[in-house]
Amino acid sequence: MQTATVPETRLSPLDAMFLLAETDRTHMHVAVTAILDGGTLLNRLGSVDIERIRAHVAARLSLIPRYRQRLAHVPLSRRPIWVDDDRFNIAYHVRHVSLPRPGDERQLRLLAGRIKSQQLDREKPLWEMFVVEGLSRRRFALIIKTHHCMIDGLSGADLLGALLGVEPQSSVTDATPFAPRPAPNWMEMLASEAMRRMREPTDAISSAINNPRELLNRVSDGARAVAKLLPTALKRATDSPFNRPIGPHRRFDWLAMDLSSIREIKNRLGGTVNDVVLAIVAGAVRRFLEHRHVEVDKGSFRALVPVSVRTPEEKGALGNRVAAWIADLPVAEPEARRRLDELQKKTAELKRSQQTVAAGILTGMAGWAGSSLLSLGVQLVMRARRFNLIVTNVPGPQLPLYLLDARVLELYPQVPLFNDQGLGVALFSYDGKLFWGFNADYDLFPDLHEFANAVAAAHQELRAAAGLETEHVSRPALRSVARRRD
Repeated sequence: MQTATVPETRLSPLDAMFLLAETDRTHMHVAVTAILDGGTLLNRLGSVDIERIRAHVAARLSLIPRYRQRLAHVPLSRRPIWVDDDRFNIAYHVRHVSLPRPGDERQLRLLAGRIKSQQLDREKPLWEMFVVEGLSRRRFALIIKTHHCMIDGLSGADLLGALLGVEPQSSVTDATPFAPRPAPNWMEMLASEAMRRMREPTDAISSAINNPRELLNRVSDGARAVAKLLPTALKRATDSPFNRPIGPHRRFDWLAMDLSSIREIKNRLGGTVNDVVLAIVAGAVRRFLEHRHVEVDKGSFRALVPVSVRTPEEKGALGNRVAAWIADLPVAEPEARRRLDELQKKTAELKRSQQTVAAGILTGMAGWAGSSLLSLGVQLVMRARRFNLIVTNVPGPQLPLYLLDARVLELYPQVPLFNDQGLGVALFSYDGKLFWGFNADYDLFPDLHEFANAVAAAHQELRAAAGLETEHVSRPALRSVARRRD
């Protein structure tokens, strides 16, 4: 009888942390809302061929086996592991819904917010895809959510590559029959866990004997990086309207802009694309706080900026390989160009400080902690507000992608919210566009559209500072509902 190999399916400490961080109010799934041209997946009445889509997704799952696995827990230690789901049902995971026809982007945003307000069932593989018909102009949408313990931004981009193709295709590939491996029993899990714990000290000693100089350099560099990180990480962020206790319900909004516009600003004023993005966010936060009649010329505003530490060899692997910067956004600075100048200096300093190295070391240390201690540590970190806002920017493919012959037109990402974090900003670049997704607590941000408008205005402000012409930013749905609360 074939048995599952437990050590190969154990969650990393960082993946496990995302499980432990989840509560009934903090949903730890990442998501994307994609809008597609219908192609032959829509019939003449505009109804989507859901069975064809399910067959296509089922055929691609052999490339991403984690999507047919569920969680199990090692007895006593309660360590989470992945095991094959012997009751996997593609119809449960790929669902079919419809907007009232003719559906518009506002209705789609409302639906996306509701879907993202619901937690994933931990008894099943931790992902769902909603196929949404009813959009006007012969379009349909996909709303995909996946638990963060399975996926980070860059591996998520690779996942889209598994489901989507660079050329349109009309036929569905036959799915490889799924033969789930039997889940290990409690004795096998205990034995595997015991062997793992015995190997860890031996592996560490062996590494020290074989590469003593490398080990000393890593310890020395790591100690310096941690010493620089801790004063920032332990400092509590200032209070703001963004930072209140959140509930379980979400709003979702978005906008799109040309990626070339961001590059033009970068080329004129210096820095990187990510520097320009952070400067736009800083300007938007300033405008939004003024809209809320909040003092903006004093205090600081801190952003958590996830940074990938995924190596080229790890491209395509599921799981999380991210660390993070904690960056002060110059919200008090009224001049757009000076905000960008300050952020260029700040990000250069963060690169020199090796914050990502230190964060990786601290996360790795969690692997030595028991599940109870790790759970306590996660909850303490969740309660201590170290930042005001999450801003994550993921590069995607710069060519069109297709679901069979349906071209993907737009891709709006969503990042989870943590305790007392009312708004998260996620960006995804695709096919020459930069797509912004704003995930917010439903009650804290009834005016979420005002923040999206503030981002568009801050972008234009930076273009003007760079001596560039005003450029259109896609916000068509807000022109008619700017004063309306969803």
